[in-house]
Amino acid sequence: MVVVVAQSLALLIPFSISSCHHHPTYRRLKKPIITCSSFSSNAWGWNVNRGKNRVTMVSGGSSGHQQQQQQRKRRKVVEHICFLKANKDLSDEQEKDMLDYLFTTQYQMPGILAISLGRISDKNVESFSHAVFMRFQRKEDLAKFYQNPFYSGVLKEHVIPYCHGLTNVDYESEVEDDLLPIFRKGEDFNTGLEFVLLITFSESAIDEPAKDALASLQALTEEHQSLIVQCTQGSNFNSSSEEYTHGVIIRFRSFDALEIFINSSEYKNVWSSKFQPIAKKTIAVNFSVEPVGTEIM
Repeated sequence: MVVVVAQSLALLIPFSISSCHHHPTYRRLKKPIITCSSFSSNAWGWNVNRGKNRVTMVSGGSSGHQQQQQQRKRRKVVEHICFLKANKDLSDEQEKDMLDYLFTTQYQMPGILAISLGRISDKNVESFSHAVFMRFQRKEDLAKFYQNPFYSGVLKEHVIPYCHGLTNVDYESEVEDDLLPIFRKGEDFNTGLEFVLLITFSESAIDEPAKDALASLQALTEEHQSLIVQCTQGSNFNSSSEEYTHGVIIRFRSFDALEIFINSSEYKNVWSSKFQPIAKKTIAVNFSVEPVGTEIM
């Protein structure tokens, strides 16, 4: 345990917090992290099917709550999103191999603070089949990740043979300056639903209107912590994949929480008034996050 904490502190320098990183032994799920779903676009954003567990939407929009949010210290992080288009003849064994190797990159390479990935079960307009999310401390760490021979080998041997398309979006954002939110650890992050939204804003709206729209969405997510664990958003700086201008990642507590939020009048108002007038293109997918099992790889 001492070794693990020491490695984490070295990773976080110059982070001014004490922390612990992922356990260095990878534990494979008895079933890979592939249980996912997506939803279709409509005039309000997206509709989702009803989940099994009921969650009540509780607004935290009081002035006291807003002041508390503003007073919390924030820490910059770098978010990496990768959408994959798997071959139609991809077998369960090949899919497991691909996801296993992508998941274990966090134990083979420095700089990765958090990772989640999964299968998008429903069809979407771009035919994306899988989504991968990784968090880094700095842009420099992400650059080293792209150039790392180990990652290149994983792509060459375990991803590209099974896929015919790949889209990357990278952006800088902020999270609460504390151990669990930075590393996405703790009970709140053990399970839930990862929601990934990519947006192409019109050129005339790329500055203030886009910032205003994203800020409105961010504020709304922070008012509904009974449904949402964390939300980050930012401008895509990946020069090799400029189709999408911005990315958003929201960790919902459950599928039902996503449904309640998407169908709320507050969200519909933000989407119709802030996003629809300036968004040329959007794609949203989600996948479930399951707890890691005990079967050691």
